[in-house]
Amino acid sequence: MNTIKIGNVEIRKTAALAPMASVADRAYREICKEWGACYMVGELASAKALTFSDRKTEELLFVSDAERPMAVQLFGNEPDVMAKGAEKALKYRPDILDLNMGCPVPKVAGNGAGSALMKDPLLAYEIVKAVVSVSNVPVTVKIRKGWDENSVNAVPFAKLMEKAGAAAITVHGRTKNQMYRPFSDSTIIKAVKEAVSVPVIGNGDILTAEDAARMYEETGCDLVMVGRGSYGNPFLFRQIKTYLETGVIPPLPPLPERLAVMRKQVELAVRYKGEYIGMRESRRTASYYLKGIGGAAKLRAACGQLKTMEDLDNIIAMALSHGERH
Repeated sequence: MNTIKIGNVEIRKTAALAPMASVADRAYREICKEWGACYMVGELASAKALTFSDRKTEELLFVSDAERPMAVQLFGNEPDVMAKGAEKALKYRPDILDLNMGCPVPKVAGNGAGSALMKDPLLAYEIVKAVVSVSNVPVTVKIRKGWDENSVNAVPFAKLMEKAGAAAITVHGRTKNQMYRPFSDSTIIKAVKEAVSVPVIGNGDILTAEDAARMYEETGCDLVMVGRGSYGNPFLFRQIKTYLETGVIPPLPPLPERLAVMRKQVELAVRYKGEYIGMRESRRTASYYLKGIGGAAKLRAACGQLKTMEDLDNIIAMALSHGERH
């Protein structure tokens, strides 16, 4: 099996789990790891909140041994604050520190962080330099194609991040203004790969095993990263791994097994966050797993009311009685 190295961290070359706020929590990451995710990046955490010892932010940084190799991801737009946040984050013993310079959501980009940093490459350079100077693990950067179609600057930006000390660069093939539509541009990932000597991770529109293989082939990237394609479908990681190794895509597990995996993920969420928060946050989780099942609309409505594991077991029983759509 091929591997890549980010600094001194060795990662199998299959598919990684993308950092997704309010989605890629510890329960989700552990399930994806079980199903073959080779590397994962946690939910983005505010470096500024960390410097104030914000408990909720600190919870985002927990790294269990079951998840390794794993990065924690920080966002912010002040070099000194990012360095202080990085020092706090390192206490959680991540394998890698990832800096978010690609998030398009208004509460991040609107405050000058995330993808807004692509408009200020020199500030981004100072941030990476500051974090690298305090970090005892590799520092990586996640970027987009650019801010908008008139400022596509991923290539010079990536070169500057490498110069600042970044050990790898993840590229999402859309501009900030494109958010998550239309299609991700693989040519920009290829251009970044050809421009830098550190590993490049390709991100955007990996919904099937064929998509992952195509991303490797078209861009020459060192690793592919799966985001929304894994919602309710951690099985995709095993499909990608098997397809890359054998050229054969295994079928999805049968419905009872998929629902058992869903139940396990919700159970983990409740264990880590308590029933009240765990169940409410799992409403969306459960609805993703139920896609393609007969009576899905009714089942998803029931997911919106989830409060206990008993509620979930009732939904599972209903889903099994409906069966899959053919």
